Amino acid sequence: MAAITYSNVANAEQKNNAKEKLETIVISGTPGGMGIRKVDAAYAVTNVDESLIERLAPKSTADLFKAIPGVWVESSGGESGANINVRGFTSSGDAPFLTVSLDGSPVYPAPTLSFLENSSIFRLDETISMMEGLRGGPNPVLSNGQPGLTTNFRLKRGQEDTEGTFKYTTSDYGLQRVDGVLSGELSEDLYYMVGGYIKRSSGIRDAGFTSEKGHQFTIKLTKELENGEINVYSRQTDDTGAWYLPTPLNETGVDAEFTQLGTLNRQATIHAGNGKVDIDLAEGRGWDGHVSGGSISLELANGWHFIDRFSLTQGNANTYGLVPAGNAVNLSEVADNGISATGAVTGKEYDADTRVQDYGRWVVHKDIEAFTNDLAVSKDFGTINSAFGVYTATTSAKDWWSLGNTAYHVLAQGGEMLTGIACNDSIEGCGFNYDINSNGDATTLAFYTTHSYQATDSLTLDLGLRSERHEVDYSVDEGLDGIITKSVDFSARKTSWTLGADYKLDQQSGVFVRFNKGFKMPYFDDFRDNFDAYSAGDQLIKEVAQSEVGYKFMGENMDFFATIFANEVKGESFSVRPDLPAQRFTTEAQGIEVDFNYNHDSGFSVNLNGTLQNSEVAQSPDASLTGNKSQRIPDWQLRITPSYEFELGDMFATVYGTFSAVDSRFSDIQNTPSAVLDGYEKVDIGLTLEPSEQVQLQIAIDNLTDEQGLTEGDPRNPAAANGRYILPRSVKFSVAYSF
Repeated sequence: MAAITYSNVANAEQKNNAKEKLETIVISGTPGGMGIRKVDAAYAVTNVDESLIERLAPKSTADLFKAIPGVWVESSGGESGANINVRGFTSSGDAPFLTVSLDGSPVYPAPTLSFLENSSIFRLDETISMMEGLRGGPNPVLSNGQPGLTTNFRLKRGQEDTEGTFKYTTSDYGLQRVDGVLSGELSEDLYYMVGGYIKRSSGIRDAGFTSEKGHQFTIKLTKELENGEINVYSRQTDDTGAWYLPTPLNETGVDAEFTQLGTLNRQATIHAGNGKVDIDLAEGRGWDGHVSGGSISLELANGWHFIDRFSLTQGNANTYGLVPAGNAVNLSEVADNGISATGAVTGKEYDADTRVQDYGRWVVHKDIEAFTNDLAVSKDFGTINSAFGVYTATTSAKDWWSLGNTAYHVLAQGGEMLTGIACNDSIEGCGFNYDINSNGDATTLAFYTTHSYQATDSLTLDLGLRSERHEVDYSVDEGLDGIITKSVDFSARKTSWTLGADYKLDQQSGVFVRFNKGFKMPYFDDFRDNFDAYSAGDQLIKEVAQSEVGYKFMGENMDFFATIFANEVKGESFSVRPDLPAQRFTTEAQGIEVDFNYNHDSGFSVNLNGTLQNSEVAQSPDASLTGNKSQRIPDWQLRITPSYEFELGDMFATVYGTFSAVDSRFSDIQNTPSAVLDGYEKVDIGLTLEPSEQVQLQIAIDNLTDEQGLTEGDPRNPAAANGRYILPRSVKFSVAYSF
């Protein structure tokens, strides 16, 4: 009888889920975030709800983006500092074609600054209900005009009934984390949601001390009006973790669990400008600040709709790390006496055969602030729906850097710096030094309009236009001597557009075609890296042209989306190191993305996303680069997440897993044969048990086979035998109580 009851409940839930899927509303790609049914959208957008987030068990925000087709993520650097590529757009690092939004507003309008990409200032927790991932489509026209990928995280909101979850998580690497979320009604039509987390650990790559620590608190208030709704939220975060960098390959004792950072080297004294600075490398990379904002949505007279979304971001995104410089060598090659050297902390004498490596103690202090506002009005005129909007943004960054500061360390977990090596004790160090103090302010004012025309019951045409004025004031003191070496007073206007058509085959399926042209406007580091080109008249604007053809199907127990895409990016840039000039070129990419979900009445479900693409340098001043593959972007990748729900005695249970595979890649833009990163496969598994409706137990094993895949070589020296491994095997266990 229990099995029959469970089957009936499952069938009822399946029908409800199918109806909910067809009614799924996405706000990405709509003016001001007004919303559209996903099945009606004439562009490629991926939804990842909280249940799938739970099963994917991402190690960081960037790690979750692997669930989006067309996106290549290198999240092996820890909680912050990921490298993210979209549809073959080439970059030398960070995530220049990614915008992270919260409830429809960008968390920071500049997609990437040196040592800061959007995902670094956003942390996942139980307050998130869903993530949307929009590639291409109307992106260049709306919000901050991102031509690549916009990931929009939607906060949970309160309802009439009081609901909450308390969750405790631990792991085999000493993680202690507590999450909580509570929502309900404060008074009539006024709802609240509060939540957050506290965590501590020594890191998945054990540094021997608490290298990861953080907390976050989020509050959201919603007031329902007779003709609309008002939302306000604030997300306060203080979260840091060790910055994991490439390590020597084929060295004894060095594998995916290795980190050079440890108790004997976390504290250091570096030379910056004309003075000495004491630092603690244990501060790693992180975010200490807030993202606050809200929205007002109103139904006005005569069928007009008004919506305004706004956000304010303020805080510090600092970086501390041990950055490898060149190959590991025997101590005898660098010791003053050619025989031995002494540990700077322990006083231990190390012999000639000791393996050592030159490490830079890099420090970046970054104080950022941004305010955005996106206001739109719209009206349905029968067969034509029109919207008019204005987007404004002010963005600032104050930077203080001291890069280089290199010194030879014992190559070992937490290996100490050595004395008895001349360059270790010199002001100049053992390699380059680059110190800056900079201030930058940018303002963006954009007017946009979108129009859709219902040509027939099945055919809808749409058009979008955006006129944007972008201004930047920026100055740099290179050397920390009070002398401005580079200054920028920039202003430019560009017009972006998108044109699409959607043809409904039936109520559940359709096809679409879209063309767009957009721009990535330059921010502060673009001018510093390309200052000679800017001084010669180059505006440093990246011009992006894209085309898409897609098929979509959302049925009772299956949805399937496939998108063929092609793009061209003019003005791509690549820089080996922040102190070296960047190279400029044009890239082209073509490919297909597949996004598939299947849910069966038996309890079996599967999520699949895959990408097949070709990305290469189409044109370059350096003829030797033309025709080369884009660096670090695989030609194909596949990710499959099956799950099976069943009864286990008196409990409900779900077993699930993820199999992912990626192709080999070139580590450098020169496509050096010795710099090929081999493809790899990775397996994750998990199990949840529900002994009651309120209690859930979960165990998740990441990288079950402890695969030693590489995400990058040494971006600062492609000839060096260094590489960054994917994160090693880890096990997490959690228990959650919901009410």
